[in-house]
Amino acid sequence: MSTVPQTPTNAPPRLVVSLATYNEAENLEPLVAGIREFAPDASVLVIDDASPDGTGAVADRLAATVKDVAVIHRPSKLGLGTATLEAMNHAIENRFDYLLNMDADFSHPPRFIPALLAGMADHDVMIGSRYVPGGGVEGEFNLKRKFMSTGINLYARTFLGLSTRDNSGAFRCYRVAKLARIDFSRVRSRGYSFQEEILFWCRQVGCRFGETPILFENRRAGVSKINSREAVAALWIIFRLGLGRLLGRV
Repeated sequence: MSTVPQTPTNAPPRLVVSLATYNEAENLEPLVAGIREFAPDASVLVIDDASPDGTGAVADRLAATVKDVAVIHRPSKLGLGTATLEAMNHAIENRFDYLLNMDADFSHPPRFIPALLAGMADHDVMIGSRYVPGGGVEGEFNLKRKFMSTGINLYARTFLGLSTRDNSGAFRCYRVAKLARIDFSRVRSRGYSFQEEILFWCRQVGCRFGETPILFENRRAGVSKINSREAVAALWIIFRLGLGRLLGRV
């Protein structure tokens, strides 16, 4: 754990938006433009897992031509959780005030960024939520995906003691000073269970949570990377964390 000096109170908060990418070459450039439309002063960090479709090259071109765009290239597909941890460490080391994470496929529309940032006035973690009044899903959301999403959120609330409604979505803003208090070496998740687990550790360091409604949209290009193997792994990790919480071991 480390400490993070805060931006002087008379200066606007320093924001970095993180995008974990794998085969998002078609989405990346318009998404960065959308982020800058709604958060003009934000820095953007792309963490690319050696995408075979050339996403890394697109990211490098953006970094060379667009102000405050940075890229981390990783040697292989190492998982969404580790990519987000890379972004969190980057935010801490570079003394940002807020880290806003979003998917790189336009399922998280940039137009909701201002609402997330506004909520940070009195919260430490703001969640773009599908499951609060005004939130929802646009486009195709089949019964299997709906069951998995609803089920994992109930499961996480039960085992991890979370009160938030949307614990599996990645569209969030974090207060970096709070992230700096978390011992990231204790994070077990490497895939999609990271979203629930990091909320658990945020809760452990006293974060105040808020949710603002978003409309989750189908990706514009490419294919989804969610698979049943990662879903099973997520259930097991959440169960172990919950058991540890009940036994007073975490």
